[in-house]
Amino acid sequence: MKIGDLAARTGVAPRLLRYYEEVGILHPFRSSNGYRTYGEPAVERVLQIRELLEAGLTTEMIREVLPCLGPEAERPDPGHCPAPKDLDGLRRQLATIERRIDVLQRNRRAIKDYLRAWAEAGVTT
Repeated sequence: MKIGDLAARTGVAPRLLRYYEEVGILHPFRSSNGYRTYGEPAVERVLQIRELLEAGLTTEMIREVLPCLGPEAERPDPGHCPAPKDLDGLRRQLATIERRIDVLQRNRRAIKDYLRAWAEAGVTT
């Protein structure tokens, strides 16, 4: 697929896709005319990049860990996945992600309980 197709399927602007290529976290194929082309796995890869960025990882962190986060890498192998330059930074980001997950789970439980209470009271609108 071409860059515009990938942009449409992922909701990520072509400009950002070119940036991801520039920083080494997305690797398109080049056709004979020099156009970027992407395989189907690029859709999931771009979505994963977006999620990692939203979680607070930098593009440098993503470039270091991304090769070991693919579906084919069930469990990272330290022999094939070099340690990131900033392990402490990655640990801090993991702690931040875990705190966010805890908050989201707590809020999900609270909203479910709230809706359940209204449903039990017979309110359905």
